[in-house]
Amino acid sequence: MCTVDFSNPVKVHFIGIGGISMSGLAEILLDRGFEVSGSDRAPSGITKKLEGDGAVVYYGQRAANITDDIGLVVYTAAIKEDNPEYAEAVAKGIPMMTRAQLLGQIMKNYETNICISGTHGKTTTTSMLTSILLKADADPTVSVGGMLPAIGGNIRIGRSECFVTEACEYTNSFLSFFPTVAVILNIDADHLDFFKDIEDIRHSFTEFARLLPSDGLLVLNADIDDFAAIIKDVVCPVVTVSSSSPADYTAADIVFDERGCAGFEVMKNGKAVMHIQLSVPGSHNISNALAAIAVCDHLGIPEASVCEGLRDYSGTDRRFQYKGSIKEVTVIDDYAHHPTEIKATLEAASNYPHKKLWVVFQPHTFSRTKALFDEFVSALSGADEVVLADIYAAREKDDLGISSNDLNEAIKNHGTSSHYFGSFDEIENYLLQNCSPGDLLITMGAGDIVKVADSLLGG
Repeated sequence: MCTVDFSNPVKVHFIGIGGISMSGLAEILLDRGFEVSGSDRAPSGITKKLEGDGAVVYYGQRAANITDDIGLVVYTAAIKEDNPEYAEAVAKGIPMMTRAQLLGQIMKNYETNICISGTHGKTTTTSMLTSILLKADADPTVSVGGMLPAIGGNIRIGRSECFVTEACEYTNSFLSFFPTVAVILNIDADHLDFFKDIEDIRHSFTEFARLLPSDGLLVLNADIDDFAAIIKDVVCPVVTVSSSSPADYTAADIVFDERGCAGFEVMKNGKAVMHIQLSVPGSHNISNALAAIAVCDHLGIPEASVCEGLRDYSGTDRRFQYKGSIKEVTVIDDYAHHPTEIKATLEAASNYPHKKLWVVFQPHTFSRTKALFDEFVSALSGADEVVLADIYAAREKDDLGISSNDLNEAIKNHGTSSHYFGSFDEIENYLLQNCSPGDLLITMGAGDIVKVADSLLGG
């Protein structure tokens, strides 16, 4: 793999520059004096901002976009060898690296690299930690996998030696990183188009934990099955967090307010050290907050900044995000696309005022839907009414013999009211005709199902 010399900026081209993570890396390189170009399928708010900051963005991916003055090409796991820009870069002999490899190279410019990993909760925990660090005037550089209002987007470029980022396990991306502080929030079966099984996933997280130096820190959720096996070869200190199991950091006296947001006492080694009031709903966010608190304790962040940062964090786009109301029906949008995430979101909704709970779910990828079919049926059956959209293919082809209507029939057989529609227009019409005042409607999934919420609200 080639390396990036930050003292000698070159022109860098991003294949798929409009993605959340890719665009953030492009912004960092622009700030460091690199010339940046990139391509994407269509204009977006993200690509327009990049253009305004000096990047050249091509719409449509073609070989001609790979010019001779490019010194490095960056691509994501979704890019295949037959991509015209990828193929042209290979033909021209231009150095290439993955998005994850570039992120790892960027980390080498910082003393403190905080990497938030886990099958679920990465964006929320990264955002919570960011909110705290901003309160403490720590001036971090942050790369987050969602649009965070507190930083005006998905990237914040600071001037301190602190870098905060999500660390995704898919394609073993996080094994290209150089963490000094790492968090492992949970380990569940997911991305089974890449991993063989849960043991393969656990092995990947074990390798990630081994990346930490002896003077680093690993924060680990004690609810992870046999977590001792994950940390057996870790050379740095390890602290555990949990809202339900014995751990170094736990929560006591948990009380939920009328919006389902938790208030609790933080217990460190059995002693109460601070009171936290969250402004995001759901018991799963207690564990996320405890992980952020443990990191901040290691960094020496003042208690007041921790409390204020968590209190002021009101969410990230597409994480139980209040969108508005129509005919007295509350509309929420959520990114949940794994059965564990769906259960957590529905648990949060159970503490939110409502009469009937509607979930409009768009499954994400055929492989995930097939591999976790029974788990999806069980999780979605926690709603009163389920409406299913077609599977969002993302990087995959429809060749696994699975469909949303299969889910629909299985959910109905499970005893829950469920309907499948082949278009967003049909879904919207059905909701408008059948939702009643006082109901709670959640559009859910990692694809573009948020368009249904936006359209219902006149967006």
